[in-house]
Amino acid sequence: MADNDQNIKEAMHHDLPSADFQKYAHQTVDWIAHFLETMREYPVLAQIQPGDVKKKLPPHPPENPEDFLSILSDFEEKIVPGITHWNHPRFFAYFSITGSAPGIIGEMLTAALNVNAMLWKSSPSATELEEVVLDWLRQMVDLPPDFKGVINDTASVSSLCAMAAARESAGLNIREQGMAGRTDLPPLRFYSSTEAHSSIEKAAITLGIGQDGLKKIPVDSKFQMDIAMLEKAILDDLQHGIKPIGVIATLGTTSTTSIDPPAEIADICEQYKLWLHIDAAYGGSAALLPEKRALFYGWERANSIVVNPHKWLFTPIDCSVLYCRQPDILRQAFSLVPEYLRTAEADQVTNLMDYGVALGRRFRALKLWMVIRAFGQKKMTAAIREHIQFAEKLKHRIDDDPNFELLAPVPFSTLVFRFVPRIQMPLSAAEIDHLNETLLNQLNGTGQVFLSHTKLRGHFAIRLAIGNLKTTWEDIEFTWNLIQSESIKLLNSL
Repeated sequence: MADNDQNIKEAMHHDLPSADFQKYAHQTVDWIAHFLETMREYPVLAQIQPGDVKKKLPPHPPENPEDFLSILSDFEEKIVPGITHWNHPRFFAYFSITGSAPGIIGEMLTAALNVNAMLWKSSPSATELEEVVLDWLRQMVDLPPDFKGVINDTASVSSLCAMAAARESAGLNIREQGMAGRTDLPPLRFYSSTEAHSSIEKAAITLGIGQDGLKKIPVDSKFQMDIAMLEKAILDDLQHGIKPIGVIATLGTTSTTSIDPPAEIADICEQYKLWLHIDAAYGGSAALLPEKRALFYGWERANSIVVNPHKWLFTPIDCSVLYCRQPDILRQAFSLVPEYLRTAEADQVTNLMDYGVALGRRFRALKLWMVIRAFGQKKMTAAIREHIQFAEKLKHRIDDDPNFELLAPVPFSTLVFRFVPRIQMPLSAAEIDHLNETLLNQLNGTGQVFLSHTKLRGHFAIRLAIGNLKTTWEDIEFTWNLIQSESIKLLNSL
Protein backbone atom coordinates (compact mmCIF):
# COMPACT_ATOMS: atom_id res chain seq x y z
CA MET A 1 0.00 0.00 0.00
CA ALA A 2 2.82 2.36 0.89
CA ASP A 3 4.57 1.62 -2.43
CA ASN A 4 1.35 2.35 -4.31
CA ASP A 5 0.93 5.69 -2.48
CA GLN A 6 4.50 6.60 -3.37
CA ASN A 7 3.90 5.75 -7.05
CA ILE A 8 0.79 7.95 -7.10
CA LYS A 9 2.69 10.80 -5.41
CA GLU A 10 5.50 10.54 -7.96
CA ALA A 11 3.00 10.43 -10.85
CA MET A 12 1.49 13.69 -9.63
CA HIS A 13 4.85 15.40 -9.82
CA HIS A 14 6.00 14.54 -13.33
CA ASP A 15 6.07 18.21 -14.33
CA LEU A 16 8.98 20.52 -13.54
CA PRO A 17 9.10 21.34 -9.82
CA SER A 18 7.70 24.77 -9.06
CA ALA A 19 11.09 26.16 -8.03
CA ASP A 20 12.68 24.97 -11.28
CA PHE A 21 9.83 26.40 -13.31
CA GLN A 22 10.23 29.76 -11.61
CA LYS A 23 13.99 29.75 -12.16
CA TYR A 24 13.85 28.83 -15.86
CA ALA A 25 10.83 31.00 -16.57
CA HIS A 26 12.68 34.01 -15.13
CA GLN A 27 15.69 33.18 -17.31
CA THR A 28 13.42 32.87 -20.33
CA VAL A 29 11.72 36.22 -19.67
CA ASP A 30 15.14 37.83 -19.23
CA TRP A 31 16.18 36.32 -22.58
CA ILE A 32 13.00 37.59 -24.28
CA ALA A 33 13.48 41.10 -22.89
CA HIS A 34 17.11 41.18 -24.05
CA PHE A 35 16.11 39.73 -27.42
CA LEU A 36 13.50 42.44 -28.01
CA GLU A 37 15.94 45.14 -26.91
CA THR A 38 18.77 43.93 -29.17
CA MET A 39 16.66 42.86 -32.16
CA ARG A 40 18.63 44.97 -34.64
CA GLU A 41 21.75 42.91 -33.91
CA TYR A 42 20.20 39.83 -35.50
CA PRO A 43 20.13 39.16 -39.24
CA VAL A 44 16.55 39.72 -40.39
CA LEU A 45 16.55 36.77 -42.77
CA ALA A 46 17.99 33.52 -41.45
CA GLN A 47 21.48 33.18 -42.92
CA ILE A 48 21.51 29.40 -43.22
CA GLN A 49 21.07 26.74 -45.89
CA PRO A 50 18.31 24.08 -46.09
CA GLY A 51 19.03 21.26 -43.66
CA ASP A 52 21.40 23.25 -41.43
CA VAL A 53 19.07 23.16 -38.42
CA LYS A 54 18.31 19.45 -38.80
CA LYS A 55 22.03 18.64 -38.82
CA LYS A 56 22.37 20.11 -35.33
CA LEU A 57 19.51 18.06 -33.87
CA PRO A 58 19.67 14.41 -32.77
CA PRO A 59 17.67 12.01 -34.97
CA HIS A 60 16.08 10.22 -32.00
CA PRO A 61 14.14 11.48 -28.94
CA PRO A 62 15.84 11.41 -25.53
CA GLU A 63 15.16 8.42 -23.31
CA ASN A 64 15.59 10.33 -20.07
CA PRO A 65 14.86 13.87 -18.84
CA GLU A 66 17.41 16.44 -19.94
CA ASP A 67 18.67 19.40 -17.97
CA PHE A 68 16.50 22.41 -18.80
CA LEU A 69 19.50 24.74 -18.93
CA SER A 70 20.90 22.66 -21.78
CA ILE A 71 17.52 22.85 -23.54
CA LEU A 72 17.54 26.65 -23.28
CA SER A 73 21.16 26.69 -24.44
CA ASP A 74 20.31 24.57 -27.48
CA PHE A 75 17.40 26.87 -28.25
CA GLU A 76 19.74 29.85 -28.41
CA GLU A 77 22.58 28.09 -30.22
CA LYS A 78 20.72 25.78 -32.60
CA ILE A 79 17.24 27.22 -33.13
CA VAL A 80 17.66 31.00 -33.06
CA PRO A 81 20.20 31.07 -35.95
CA GLY A 82 17.51 29.48 -38.13
CA ILE A 83 14.89 32.08 -37.27
CA THR A 84 13.78 34.70 -39.76
CA HIS A 85 12.94 37.57 -37.44
CA TRP A 86 9.43 38.79 -38.19
CA ASN A 87 9.69 41.01 -35.11
CA HIS A 88 12.71 42.86 -36.52
CA PRO A 89 12.18 46.59 -37.23
CA ARG A 90 13.65 46.07 -40.73
CA PHE A 91 11.44 43.13 -41.62
CA PHE A 92 9.63 44.58 -44.64
CA ALA A 93 8.62 41.37 -46.42
CA TYR A 94 5.07 40.06 -46.91
CA PHE A 95 3.16 42.16 -44.36
CA SER A 96 5.31 43.48 -41.53
CA ILE A 97 3.95 42.45 -38.13
CA THR A 98 4.63 43.01 -34.43
CA GLY A 99 4.56 40.66 -31.49
CA SER A 100 4.39 43.51 -28.97
CA ALA A 101 5.36 43.13 -25.32
CA PRO A 102 1.75 43.22 -23.99
CA GLY A 103 0.79 40.58 -26.54
CA ILE A 104 3.73 38.38 -25.58
CA ILE A 105 2.68 38.58 -21.92
CA GLY A 106 -0.84 37.66 -23.01
CA GLU A 107 0.52 34.60 -24.84
CA MET A 108 2.43 33.52 -21.74
CA LEU A 109 -0.70 33.73 -19.60
CA THR A 110 -2.73 31.94 -22.28
CA ALA A 111 -0.25 29.07 -22.24
CA ALA A 112 -0.35 28.91 -18.43
CA LEU A 113 -4.17 28.86 -18.29
CA ASN A 114 -4.25 26.31 -21.14
CA VAL A 115 -8.03 26.54 -21.60
CA ASN A 116 -10.11 25.30 -24.50
CA ALA A 117 -12.72 27.93 -25.32
CA MET A 118 -14.99 25.60 -27.30
CA LEU A 119 -17.98 26.11 -25.00
CA TRP A 120 -18.97 28.93 -22.67
CA LYS A 121 -18.90 26.32 -19.90
CA SER A 122 -15.40 25.14 -20.81
CA SER A 123 -14.09 28.66 -20.27
CA PRO A 124 -16.58 31.44 -19.46
CA SER A 125 -13.95 34.19 -19.31
CA ALA A 126 -12.45 33.22 -22.67
CA THR A 127 -15.87 33.36 -24.31
CA GLU A 128 -17.12 36.58 -22.76
CA LEU A 129 -13.81 38.41 -23.10
CA GLU A 130 -13.76 37.52 -26.80
CA GLU A 131 -17.25 38.98 -27.21
CA VAL A 132 -16.29 42.18 -25.40
CA VAL A 133 -12.88 42.77 -27.00
CA LEU A 134 -14.21 42.14 -30.52
CA ASP A 135 -16.94 44.66 -29.89
CA TRP A 136 -14.20 47.11 -28.83
CA LEU A 137 -12.40 46.44 -32.11
CA ARG A 138 -15.64 46.83 -34.05
CA GLN A 139 -16.05 50.30 -32.55
CA MET A 140 -12.40 51.14 -33.27
CA VAL A 141 -12.79 50.39 -37.00
CA ASP A 142 -16.21 52.10 -37.11
CA LEU A 143 -18.40 49.14 -38.04
CA PRO A 144 -22.10 49.15 -37.02
CA PRO A 145 -23.20 47.14 -33.96
CA ASP A 146 -24.98 44.42 -35.94
CA PHE A 147 -21.55 42.93 -36.80
CA LYS A 148 -20.59 40.18 -34.36
CA GLY A 149 -17.05 38.83 -34.25
CA VAL A 150 -15.29 35.54 -33.68
CA ILE A 151 -11.53 34.92 -33.56
CA ASN A 152 -9.87 32.35 -35.85
CA ASP A 153 -6.21 31.58 -36.32
CA THR A 154 -5.66 33.19 -39.74
CA ALA A 155 -7.56 35.01 -42.48
CA SER A 156 -7.43 31.81 -44.54
CA VAL A 157 -9.75 30.14 -42.03
CA SER A 158 -11.86 33.28 -41.51
CA SER A 159 -12.50 33.59 -45.24
CA LEU A 160 -13.18 29.86 -45.52
CA CYS A 161 -15.83 30.16 -42.81
CA ALA A 162 -17.33 33.23 -44.45
CA MET A 163 -17.57 31.46 -47.81
CA ALA A 164 -19.17 28.45 -46.10
CA ALA A 165 -21.75 30.83 -44.63
CA ALA A 166 -22.31 32.29 -48.10
CA ARG A 167 -22.93 28.80 -49.47
CA GLU A 168 -25.31 28.06 -46.60
CA SER A 169 -27.22 31.29 -47.21
CA ALA A 170 -27.99 30.16 -50.77
CA GLY A 171 -30.47 27.59 -49.39
CA LEU A 172 -29.11 24.63 -51.36
CA ASN A 173 -29.23 22.04 -48.52
CA ILE A 174 -25.52 21.35 -49.00
CA ARG A 175 -25.01 20.95 -45.26
CA GLU A 176 -27.43 18.01 -45.24
CA GLN A 177 -27.10 16.53 -48.72
CA GLY A 178 -23.59 17.48 -49.78
CA MET A 179 -22.75 18.30 -53.39
CA ALA A 180 -21.63 15.04 -54.98
CA GLY A 181 -23.95 13.32 -57.44
CA ARG A 182 -26.81 15.81 -57.13
CA THR A 183 -28.70 16.43 -60.35
CA ASP A 184 -30.66 19.26 -58.73
CA LEU A 185 -27.56 21.32 -57.91
CA PRO A 186 -26.18 23.67 -60.58
CA PRO A 187 -22.51 24.66 -60.73
CA LEU A 188 -21.80 27.29 -58.07
CA ARG A 189 -19.72 30.44 -58.47
CA PHE A 190 -17.81 32.88 -56.30
CA TYR A 191 -16.13 35.99 -57.70
CA SER A 192 -12.94 37.77 -56.68
CA SER A 193 -10.40 39.96 -58.42
CA THR A 194 -7.25 38.53 -59.97
CA GLU A 195 -5.41 40.21 -57.06
CA ALA A 196 -7.32 38.37 -54.33
CA HIS A 197 -5.35 36.32 -51.81
CA SER A 198 -4.64 32.67 -52.66
CA SER A 199 -6.60 31.62 -49.55
CA ILE A 200 -9.83 32.46 -51.39
CA GLU A 201 -9.00 29.92 -54.07
CA LYS A 202 -8.02 27.38 -51.39
CA ALA A 203 -11.36 27.95 -49.67
CA ALA A 204 -13.17 27.27 -52.94
CA ILE A 205 -11.23 24.01 -53.27
CA THR A 206 -11.97 23.02 -49.66
CA LEU A 207 -15.68 23.79 -49.94
CA GLY A 208 -16.07 21.65 -53.06
CA ILE A 209 -16.71 24.65 -55.30
CA GLY A 210 -13.41 24.00 -57.04
CA GLN A 211 -10.96 26.32 -58.74
CA ASP A 212 -13.32 26.62 -61.69
CA GLY A 213 -15.99 27.78 -59.26
CA LEU A 214 -14.00 30.92 -58.45
CA LYS A 215 -14.10 33.39 -61.31
CA LYS A 216 -11.27 35.92 -61.14
CA ILE A 217 -12.33 39.34 -62.36
CA PRO A 218 -9.77 41.55 -64.13
CA VAL A 219 -8.48 44.68 -62.40
CA ASP A 220 -8.10 48.26 -63.58
CA SER A 221 -4.99 50.42 -63.73
CA LYS A 222 -5.06 50.75 -59.94
CA PHE A 223 -5.31 46.95 -59.49
CA GLN A 224 -8.89 47.28 -58.26
CA MET A 225 -11.66 44.93 -59.31
CA ASP A 226 -13.29 46.02 -62.57
CA ILE A 227 -16.94 46.49 -61.57
CA ALA A 228 -18.32 46.34 -65.10
CA MET A 229 -16.51 43.05 -65.67
CA LEU A 230 -17.87 41.70 -62.38
CA GLU A 231 -21.46 42.36 -63.39
CA LYS A 232 -20.85 40.95 -66.87
CA ALA A 233 -19.44 37.74 -65.34
CA ILE A 234 -22.50 37.37 -63.09
CA LEU A 235 -24.91 37.85 -66.01
CA ASP A 236 -22.98 35.43 -68.21
CA ASP A 237 -23.11 32.78 -65.48
CA LEU A 238 -26.83 33.24 -64.94
CA GLN A 239 -27.42 32.79 -68.68
CA HIS A 240 -25.42 29.55 -68.66
CA GLY A 241 -27.15 27.96 -65.66
CA ILE A 242 -24.39 28.69 -63.14
CA LYS A 243 -25.56 29.91 -59.74
CA PRO A 244 -23.68 32.92 -58.31
CA ILE A 245 -23.14 32.63 -54.55
CA GLY A 246 -20.94 35.50 -53.41
CA VAL A 247 -18.26 38.08 -54.11
CA ILE A 248 -14.99 38.44 -52.25
CA ALA A 249 -13.71 42.02 -52.28
CA THR A 250 -10.29 42.90 -50.93
CA LEU A 251 -9.42 46.07 -49.03
CA GLY A 252 -5.64 45.90 -49.15
CA THR A 253 -4.59 43.19 -51.61
CA THR A 254 -1.43 41.23 -50.88
CA SER A 255 0.61 42.31 -53.89
CA THR A 256 -0.24 46.01 -54.04
CA THR A 257 -2.65 46.78 -51.13
CA SER A 258 -5.18 47.93 -53.74
CA ILE A 259 -8.76 48.54 -52.63
CA ASP A 260 -11.72 46.99 -54.40
CA PRO A 261 -14.55 49.60 -54.26
CA PRO A 262 -16.81 48.26 -51.49
CA ALA A 263 -19.87 50.44 -52.12
CA GLU A 264 -20.06 49.61 -55.83
CA ILE A 265 -19.56 45.91 -55.17
CA ALA A 266 -22.22 46.05 -52.42
CA ASP A 267 -24.65 47.54 -54.95
CA ILE A 268 -24.12 44.58 -57.27
CA CYS A 269 -24.36 42.04 -54.47
CA GLU A 270 -27.62 43.51 -53.27
CA GLN A 271 -29.02 43.60 -56.81
CA TYR A 272 -28.24 39.93 -57.46
CA LYS A 273 -28.74 38.76 -53.84
CA LEU A 274 -25.14 37.63 -53.37
CA TRP A 275 -23.12 37.33 -50.18
CA LEU A 276 -20.40 39.99 -49.92
CA HIS A 277 -17.28 38.98 -48.02
CA ILE A 278 -14.57 41.58 -47.53
CA ASP A 279 -10.99 40.52 -46.99
CA ALA A 280 -9.54 43.42 -45.01
CA ALA A 281 -7.03 41.24 -43.19
CA TYR A 282 -4.30 43.85 -43.73
CA GLY A 283 -6.09 47.04 -44.70
CA GLY A 284 -8.83 46.86 -42.08
CA SER A 285 -6.53 48.16 -39.36
CA ALA A 286 -6.24 51.46 -41.23
CA ALA A 287 -9.94 52.03 -40.55
CA LEU A 288 -8.83 53.23 -37.10
CA LEU A 289 -7.74 56.44 -38.84
CA PRO A 290 -10.60 58.89 -39.47
CA GLU A 291 -8.75 60.26 -42.50
CA LYS A 292 -8.76 56.79 -44.11
CA ARG A 293 -12.43 55.98 -43.49
CA ALA A 294 -13.48 57.11 -46.99
CA LEU A 295 -11.58 54.13 -48.43
CA PHE A 296 -13.88 51.83 -46.47
CA TYR A 297 -17.16 53.51 -47.37
CA GLY A 298 -19.65 50.74 -48.11
CA TRP A 299 -17.91 47.94 -46.23
CA GLU A 300 -20.57 48.19 -43.54
CA ARG A 301 -22.96 46.69 -46.14
CA ALA A 302 -20.93 43.48 -46.38
CA ASN A 303 -22.21 40.22 -44.95
CA SER A 304 -18.81 39.35 -43.52
CA ILE A 305 -15.44 41.04 -42.99
CA VAL A 306 -12.07 39.72 -41.88
CA VAL A 307 -9.53 41.91 -40.04
CA ASN A 308 -6.25 40.50 -38.70
CA PRO A 309 -4.96 42.10 -35.49
CA HIS A 310 -1.81 40.02 -35.96
CA LYS A 311 -0.99 41.96 -39.12
CA TRP A 312 -1.11 45.65 -38.19
CA LEU A 313 -2.53 45.83 -34.68
CA PHE A 314 0.61 44.66 -32.86
CA THR A 315 -0.86 41.36 -31.66
CA PRO A 316 1.31 38.21 -31.85
CA ILE A 317 0.34 35.74 -34.53
CA ASP A 318 -2.19 34.14 -34.69
CA CYS A 319 -5.30 36.29 -34.32
CA SER A 320 -7.78 36.79 -37.15
CA VAL A 321 -11.21 38.32 -36.55
CA LEU A 322 -14.22 37.38 -38.66
CA TYR A 323 -17.17 39.75 -38.37
CA CYS A 324 -20.58 38.64 -39.59
CA ARG A 325 -23.66 40.78 -39.98
CA GLN A 326 -25.79 37.61 -39.87
CA PRO A 327 -24.00 35.40 -37.34
CA ASP A 328 -26.96 33.01 -37.25
CA ILE A 329 -26.13 31.94 -40.82
CA LEU A 330 -22.51 31.30 -39.83
CA ARG A 331 -23.78 29.24 -36.90
CA GLN A 332 -26.20 27.40 -39.16
CA ALA A 333 -23.30 26.44 -41.44
CA PHE A 334 -21.19 24.92 -38.65
CA SER A 335 -23.10 24.14 -35.48
CA LEU A 336 -23.08 20.45 -34.60
CA VAL A 337 -23.61 19.52 -30.96
CA PRO A 338 -23.07 15.90 -29.89
CA GLU A 339 -24.48 14.80 -26.56
CA TYR A 340 -21.17 15.11 -24.74
CA LEU A 341 -21.02 18.83 -25.60
CA ARG A 342 -24.58 19.73 -24.60
CA THR A 343 -24.91 22.14 -21.69
CA ALA A 344 -27.86 23.45 -19.69
CA GLU A 345 -27.12 27.13 -20.42
CA ALA A 346 -26.64 26.72 -24.21
CA ASP A 347 -29.64 28.93 -25.05
CA GLN A 348 -28.31 31.76 -22.88
CA VAL A 349 -24.68 31.94 -24.00
CA THR A 350 -22.36 31.89 -26.99
CA ASN A 351 -20.59 28.62 -27.66
CA LEU A 352 -17.73 29.61 -29.93
CA MET A 353 -17.38 26.11 -31.39
CA ASP A 354 -20.63 26.77 -33.29
CA TYR A 355 -19.10 29.49 -35.50
CA GLY A 356 -16.34 27.71 -37.36
CA VAL A 357 -14.51 24.53 -38.26
CA ALA A 358 -12.47 24.08 -35.07
CA LEU A 359 -13.76 22.56 -31.88
CA GLY A 360 -10.64 23.31 -29.83
CA ARG A 361 -10.01 27.04 -29.51
CA ARG A 362 -7.10 28.88 -27.93
CA PHE A 363 -7.75 31.84 -25.64
CA ARG A 364 -6.62 34.33 -28.31
CA ALA A 365 -8.77 37.17 -27.01
CA LEU A 366 -6.54 37.59 -23.96
CA LYS A 367 -3.53 38.92 -25.86
CA LEU A 368 -5.69 41.23 -28.00
CA TRP A 369 -7.37 42.59 -24.86
CA MET A 370 -3.97 43.25 -23.30
CA VAL A 371 -2.63 44.97 -26.42
CA ILE A 372 -5.65 47.28 -26.73
CA ARG A 373 -5.56 48.15 -23.03
CA ALA A 374 -1.80 48.63 -22.85
CA PHE A 375 -1.62 50.93 -25.88
CA GLY A 376 -5.09 52.42 -26.09
CA GLN A 377 -6.85 53.39 -29.27
CA LYS A 378 -5.00 56.71 -29.62
CA LYS A 379 -1.52 55.18 -29.49
CA MET A 380 -2.46 52.37 -31.88
CA THR A 381 -3.92 54.89 -34.31
CA ALA A 382 -0.84 57.08 -34.04
CA ALA A 383 1.46 54.14 -34.81
CA ILE A 384 -0.51 53.16 -37.93
CA ARG A 385 -0.58 56.79 -39.04
CA GLU A 386 3.19 57.02 -38.61
CA HIS A 387 3.71 53.92 -40.76
CA ILE A 388 1.60 55.46 -43.51
CA GLN A 389 3.60 58.69 -43.24
CA PHE A 390 6.86 56.70 -43.54
CA ALA A 391 5.53 55.06 -46.69
CA GLU A 392 4.58 58.43 -48.14
CA LYS A 393 8.07 59.83 -47.48
CA LEU A 394 9.68 56.78 -49.07
CA LYS A 395 7.32 57.10 -52.03
CA HIS A 396 8.74 60.57 -52.68
CA ARG A 397 12.29 59.21 -52.49
CA ILE A 398 11.46 56.58 -55.09
CA ASP A 399 9.67 59.09 -57.32
CA ASP A 400 12.70 61.38 -57.18
CA ASP A 401 15.16 58.68 -58.22
CA PRO A 402 15.31 58.31 -62.03
CA ASN A 403 16.49 54.70 -61.72
CA PHE A 404 13.44 53.49 -59.79
CA GLU A 405 9.73 53.48 -60.50
CA LEU A 406 6.64 52.82 -58.42
CA LEU A 407 4.34 50.20 -59.91
CA ALA A 408 1.20 50.74 -57.82
CA PRO A 409 -0.53 53.38 -55.71
CA VAL A 410 0.33 53.55 -52.00
CA PRO A 411 -2.95 53.79 -50.06
CA PHE A 412 -1.47 52.36 -46.86
CA SER A 413 2.11 51.52 -45.88
CA THR A 414 3.28 49.08 -48.56
CA LEU A 415 5.29 50.12 -51.60
CA VAL A 416 5.77 48.16 -54.81
CA PHE A 417 8.59 49.31 -57.07
CA ARG A 418 11.42 48.20 -59.31
CA PHE A 419 14.88 49.19 -60.45
CA VAL A 420 14.92 50.42 -64.06
CA PRO A 421 18.37 51.91 -64.75
CA ARG A 422 18.45 54.77 -67.24
CA ILE A 423 21.35 53.68 -69.41
CA GLN A 424 22.26 54.20 -73.06
CA MET A 425 21.47 50.62 -74.04
CA PRO A 426 17.93 50.03 -72.72
CA LEU A 427 17.33 46.65 -71.11
CA SER A 428 14.66 44.22 -72.24
CA ALA A 429 11.71 43.39 -69.97
CA ALA A 430 13.28 40.02 -69.13
CA GLU A 431 16.61 41.67 -68.27
CA ILE A 432 14.87 44.18 -65.98
CA ASP A 433 13.08 41.32 -64.21
CA HIS A 434 16.37 39.46 -63.72
CA LEU A 435 18.06 42.64 -62.49
CA ASN A 436 15.37 43.21 -59.85
CA GLU A 437 15.43 39.60 -58.70
CA THR A 438 19.20 39.87 -58.34
CA LEU A 439 18.87 43.14 -56.43
CA LEU A 440 16.33 41.62 -54.04
CA ASN A 441 18.55 38.59 -53.39
CA GLN A 442 21.54 40.83 -52.70
CA LEU A 443 19.56 43.00 -50.29
CA ASN A 444 18.22 40.02 -48.35
CA GLY A 445 21.62 38.36 -48.45
CA THR A 446 23.09 41.16 -46.37
CA GLY A 447 20.97 40.05 -43.41
CA GLN A 448 20.27 43.71 -42.64
CA VAL A 449 16.82 43.88 -44.25
CA PHE A 450 14.20 41.50 -45.58
CA LEU A 451 11.97 42.48 -48.50
CA SER A 452 9.73 40.26 -50.62
CA HIS A 453 8.53 40.31 -54.22
CA THR A 454 5.48 39.89 -56.39
CA LYS A 455 4.66 39.95 -60.08
CA LEU A 456 2.52 42.71 -61.55
CA ARG A 457 1.22 42.26 -65.08
CA GLY A 458 3.82 39.55 -65.50
CA HIS A 459 6.82 41.59 -64.32
CA PHE A 460 8.99 41.10 -61.23
CA ALA A 461 8.43 43.76 -58.56
CA ILE A 462 9.93 44.43 -55.13
CA ARG A 463 7.61 44.90 -52.13
CA LEU A 464 8.43 46.85 -48.98
CA ALA A 465 5.78 46.67 -46.25
CA ILE A 466 6.03 48.91 -43.18
CA GLY A 467 4.17 47.87 -40.05
CA ASN A 468 6.41 46.96 -37.12
CA LEU A 469 5.81 48.95 -33.95
CA LYS A 470 9.56 49.53 -33.46
CA THR A 471 10.34 50.60 -37.03
CA THR A 472 11.69 54.15 -37.19
CA TRP A 473 12.32 56.50 -40.09
CA GLU A 474 16.01 55.73 -39.59
CA ASP A 475 15.24 52.07 -40.42
CA ILE A 476 13.44 53.13 -43.59
CA GLU A 477 16.22 55.51 -44.59
CA PHE A 478 18.86 52.86 -43.89
CA THR A 479 16.97 50.44 -46.12
CA TRP A 480 16.55 52.93 -48.95
CA ASN A 481 20.26 53.80 -48.82
CA LEU A 482 21.09 50.09 -48.93
CA ILE A 483 18.77 49.62 -51.93
CA GLN A 484 20.51 52.46 -53.73
CA SER A 485 24.03 51.27 -52.93
CA GLU A 486 23.26 47.68 -54.00
CA SER A 487 21.63 48.95 -57.20
CA ILE A 488 24.72 51.03 -58.00
CA LYS A 489 26.83 47.90 -57.66
CA LEU A 490 24.56 46.16 -60.13
CA LEU A 491 24.62 49.14 -62.45
CA ASN A 492 28.41 49.15 -62.46
CA SER A 493 28.44 45.47 -63.33
CA LEU A 494 26.30 45.91 -66.46
